[in-house]
Amino acid sequence: MTKITIVAFDGTRHELAAENGSTVMENAIRNNVPGIEAECGGACACATCHVYVDEGWIDVVGEPEAMEEDMLDFAYDVRPTSRLSCQIAVSDELEGLVVSVPERQG
Repeated sequence: MTKITIVAFDGTRHELAAENGSTVMENAIRNNVPGIEAECGGACACATCHVYVDEGWIDVVGEPEAMEEDMLDFAYDVRPTSRLSCQIAVSDELEGLVVSVPERQG
């Protein structure tokens, strides 16, 4: 299990033990993290699982693929650290990952 932290918009920290191979979005939904709606169920067909990756994790998490970039066009308050949490696969390399949920989803 890999420890990840999702910070809700109100500042509440949700520290989760995530199974490798799952996504950040799946773990947020399983643990009822507020603000992650995931309307498409993780198919990269909406922008309702938008998160901001903590600055220190950008290089490890990597850049979004073209399809994800297209979906981010529909997200609210997109920033350089924006990612769709359904596209971030949990792995040992992400031990300690911190992401934050925006004020609202697109």
